Amino acid sequence: MPRSIWNGAISFGLVTIPVTLHAAEKSSDVTFRLLDQRNMAPVRQHRVNAVTGEEVPWEEVVKGYEYSEGAHIVVTEEDFRAADVEATQTIDILAAVKASEISLLYYDKPYYLAPATKAARKAYALLRETLRSSGYVGVATVVIRTRQHLAALLPVGDALVLDLLRWDHELRSADELDLPGSDLDSLGVNDKELGLAGQLVDALVAEWDPSQYRDTYRERLLALIERKVETGEVSVAPTEPAGEAAAVVDIMDLLKRSVEQAETRKRA
Repeated sequence: MPRSIWNGAISFGLVTIPVTLHAAEKSSDVTFRLLDQRNMAPVRQHRVNAVTGEEVPWEEVVKGYEYSEGAHIVVTEEDFRAADVEATQTIDILAAVKASEISLLYYDKPYYLAPATKAARKAYALLRETLRSSGYVGVATVVIRTRQHLAALLPVGDALVLDLLRWDHELRSADELDLPGSDLDSLGVNDKELGLAGQLVDALVAEWDPSQYRDTYRERLLALIERKVETGEVSVAPTEPAGEAAAVVDIMDLLKRSVEQAETRKRA
């Protein structure tokens, strides 16, 4: 069984169901590091003061909220702790809502829930089948890693899935967009066009099988990288300590360019 990232319980009225939380998605992104093409050394990022241009040590960095242009309020760690939600270990079901009433825009990140004990299996299955037969999802709150989330509890196969939802204030309204209205006559859409569009949709109807869809860009990119490895197009970073190597390379480069510029001016 994959390692759980949270242990707690579903609070369903007076029923408490001990559960473990597991990631339902896995990252398959192809990641890259920024390198200096002159010697393939990794490029570091620095914290720089926007006014002085000087590097800022971590101990001098604070968090500020810009409440008006150019004006900030410093928020301390004590402020964050004061505003922090109580880190309960429960998924508190607040309401049962028809699944069709929750817009897909709200769904953000899925997790699997598994019964934490053998005794919890019956209550787990009971809640799962009740949600499945009723067509409802449980709307709940949960605290994960000190942050409070709104979530939907829903059955998927034999599993109960906790899908974190976006808060309402995190979504923009479509009213901000210039969209065509529902008066199709004013748009020049006629019944014949609607019929043909319907036929096209019917021709595309298929059973949902996610395995038949592939991330072809990722596959091509990985194949290209593999070919470069096979043909020896591998760039190796220098073996010196990164800090010392970077300093030497930068100084040497500046000196060489300075000499070249001086010789150019001298010849001119």
